[in-house]
Amino acid sequence: MLFALGWVCVALGVVGIVTPVMPGTVFLILAAWLFARSSPRFENWLLTHPRLGPSVVAWRASGVVPRWAQLVATGSMACSFALLVFLGLSVPVLAIIGVIFAGVSLYLLTRPVA
Repeated sequence: MLFALGWVCVALGVVGIVTPVMPGTVFLILAAWLFARSSPRFENWLLTHPRLGPSVVAWRASGVVPRWAQLVATGSMACSFALLVFLGLSVPVLAIIGVIFAGVSLYLLTRPVA
């Protein structure tokens, strides 16, 4: 089960790399964690992959998040929130989403920068 979820996360991570709507690195970090518990071979493959591995390795080493990733993620959440406001979601739902987005943004923006 962990192995299959690892591959789902790799797929979502790749989608996140090529589309601005989804975060890719988060899914790759999760995939590495899942592979560490299910397949050391695929954990090593992910960590040594020239395109997918560097951000996971940097995160594991020191919790580093590249500045561009911080800004893209925060900007994407702001745009998503604006879209939700435009769509007319209820105030309680917007408040919950806003608190979550603000917390995630604060966490990201306080991580060390690569």
